[in-house]
This record gives sequence, structure tokens and C-alpha cells, in this order.
Amino acid sequence: MPDSPTEPDERSQETGAIDYDILDRIGKYLERSDRFGEVSSRPEYAPNSIVAEFDRGFFPPRIEQASLQIRWYDTDDFNIHYQEQYGEGESWECRWDRHPNEHNSRDHFHPPPEAGKPGDDEAFPSGWRDVMTVVVRELDQRIQSFWEKPD
Repeated sequence: MPDSPTEPDERSQETGAIDYDILDRIGKYLERSDRFGEVSSRPEYAPNSIVAEFDRGFFPPRIEQASLQIRWYDTDDFNIHYQEQYGEGESWECRWDRHPNEHNSRDHFHPPPEAGKPGDDEAFPSGWRDVMTVVVRELDQRIQSFWEKPD
């Protein structure tokens, strides 16, 4: 399961309150995709998020779980965290963020494999639909890469 605090973290105080209306819209958007086996709105372990578990049929057997966790704030700041779980506690993850910080520009991407800091400065679209389109397209490319034959 994605690691998420149950209490608001420092970022939520800088970015504003969670926008539950937009989170609900994002959840409905993700539910319409066959990529996801389950979409959970504000699960107990992540009450300020939408968590979408990818259908494992899209991944090779070595990937035990793949998930997307989304937080959206009423300031249009966000945190979108993608994670793949492998055996023995190994993972591959990345994160798309928009929030005030000291390590990057407001819009930034924390690259894989660990989504560490600092990230790479980015310029994301303003609306949640456009941001989610960017994220889903990038993840589609990641998934496709598993099935491409090496040269």
C-alpha cells in the first residue's frame, strides 16, 4: 500500500485544504479506465487521497503491485505518487508535485527509481484533467516499456 500520513503534513498547511470535490472527480475519471483494478476514495490508510491500484495484468509477474496516490488541494497544488512494488520490499517510484518548497520550482517531478529530492523543475498544465492526462500518458509509456522487445 502507498505510504501516506493520516494527519495533514506540512505541505497541506502551505498548499491549503484538500479539495475533496476534485478528488472525487479524479476518482471517477480513474474508475472509467481499464488500467485500474480498484480505485479507493479516501481509504482509511490515506484519508486525504484517491488511491488507484493498477490491474496487474498490465505488468510482468515480477511487479507485485503498482499504484497511484493522488492528493489535490484547493489551491490547485497537488501530489501524485506512483509506486511499483517488487519482491523483498523493493520498489520503483516517482512523483509529480505542485506545492511551495525550497528544493525546486513550485511544479516539479521527483524521478525514479526513488522519487528522491531534489526533483526536476517542470511546468504542468493548470487543470486537474490536463495534469492527470500528462501523468497517465507517462505511466502508459512506462507500462509499454515492459513489453517492448530489446533491440
